[in-house]
Amino acid sequence: MADWLEKPRNENSPLAGLKVLELARVLAGPWAGQILADLGADVIKVESPEGDNTRIWGPPWVEHGGETTSAYYHACNRGKRGITADFRNESELAHIAELATGADVLLENFKPGGLAKFGLDYETLARANPGIIYCSITGFGQDGPRRNEPGYDFVIQAMSGFMALTGEPEGDPMKMGVSISDLSCGLWATNAVQAALLMRHRTGKGQWIDMSLLDCSVGLLANQAMSYLATGENPPRMGNAHAQVSAYGVFPTQDGPVVLAPANDALFRKLLALIDRNDLLDDPRFGTNADRVEHRAECDALIGEATAGWSRDNLLAACAKSGIPAGPINSIDEVFADPQVVSRGMRIAPEGMPGVRSPFVFSDAELTLDKPSPAKS
Repeated sequence: MADWLEKPRNENSPLAGLKVLELARVLAGPWAGQILADLGADVIKVESPEGDNTRIWGPPWVEHGGETTSAYYHACNRGKRGITADFRNESELAHIAELATGADVLLENFKPGGLAKFGLDYETLARANPGIIYCSITGFGQDGPRRNEPGYDFVIQAMSGFMALTGEPEGDPMKMGVSISDLSCGLWATNAVQAALLMRHRTGKGQWIDMSLLDCSVGLLANQAMSYLATGENPPRMGNAHAQVSAYGVFPTQDGPVVLAPANDALFRKLLALIDRNDLLDDPRFGTNADRVEHRAECDALIGEATAGWSRDNLLAACAKSGIPAGPINSIDEVFADPQVVSRGMRIAPEGMPGVRSPFVFSDAELTLDKPSPAKS
């Protein structure tokens, strides 16, 4: 069975030497664990004998290390070491408890109270390891009327308001194309873990972190939440339009749509000059952003008439030269061929396993990206 590394894999990573025990599966918890691993932590992923559910969430499949595993699994488990443990086996459970006594951080996403029967709950582990940062990730949190219900990203997207805000105005509510509730919870969790580590440095004590997918998704409502709280009215679904800014959306060209985002009066005037519509500069319908929001349909139609005569690449190049925010609507293959994405090194391949690096760039530290996901032990 794996034990803690005596020496960090990369001494120059921000979290080099940090010991993380991951008792998590599927996405939110493993995503948090992968971020910490990329930042240099020694992350030991503990799986049941059946393995993380995502190992069989295919196709597509990946052949690596003599195993056939889903691509999904490899999207959120890079850089970890792996062990298998059956908590019903006394000796294997004892080893996990031993690992926990040496851990700085424990990540888990069991239902509330689910680890208490194994002696792997916070109160039990903190008696042996009072400095442990114990991060629980659940659908609804450790209290409240829904605390015992399972949390699934699709359900959380629906409950959080995301779906009510996503989609065309006259169409059905839509989920996002990625599991945004799971992923955002993983990101919030890493923030909380690192904050708790800093507090431990100050106080000498660890603590229990209670992360909820629903809380994290509601926390991302941002300006849309404030729109409701300020007015008492539900923000509408607006497709690709922006609730508070115009002109700001998808516009046609001769060979495909582009996104234009002139988000203030000066940028809007630059766009009018670029598309040779200076005649609209003094039109009272479009003088300020508030005017343009009120007359959104007319504004979008006039801009669309002009951009439809351009080729996509020429329009984007002209916008870039003029400082007007604009971009292509890329397919995933176009994303990874984009010169900016290539330049930033977002695509990686530790030991031949393709992946996407965590998007951190430090002036005096580096990520640890040398290992793929662990094979099933």
